[in-house]
Amino acid sequence: MQSSDNVEKYRIDKWLFAARFFKTRSLAAEAIDRGRVTVNGQRVKPAKVLAVGDRLIIRNNNYQFEIEVLDLSNKRGSATIAQQLYRETEESRQQREVLAARLKTQPQPFYTKGRPTKRDRREIERFISNHHE
Repeated sequence: MQSSDNVEKYRIDKWLFAARFFKTRSLAAEAIDRGRVTVNGQRVKPAKVLAVGDRLIIRNNNYQFEIEVLDLSNKRGSATIAQQLYRETEESRQQREVLAARLKTQPQPFYTKGRPTKRDRREIERFISNHHE
C-alpha cells in the first residue's frame, strides 16, 4: 500500500511550467481554466494528472502547439531539458513557422508615450503641411 502513496503526481499545470510553455505555474493554470489547453481533445482542470503519450493542444498568444508528452516532470529545468519532455507534430511546427513569417512582415504597432511634446507637435504639423500640398 505504501508504494502507491510515494508515486509522484504530474499535474498538467506543473508540467506546462516545467516544459517552459508558460513563465509561471499560475499562468499555466489560468490558460487551462480558460480552455486554451486541451488533453486528448478534452478540456481539463489544472490538477489533471498527465501520462506519457497524452496529446496536448496549447494555444499561447498567437501560436498553437500540438504536442505529445514524452516524459513527465514537475521541476523546471533548462530549455534543453524541457524540450525532451515533449515532441511537437510536424504540421504544428510548419503552421507556427508560417504564422511567425506572416507576423514578421506586418508593421510594428505604433505606440505613443502620451501627449505630444511641443517639438513632436511641430514635427506633426510640418509633416501634415508637407503631405497636403
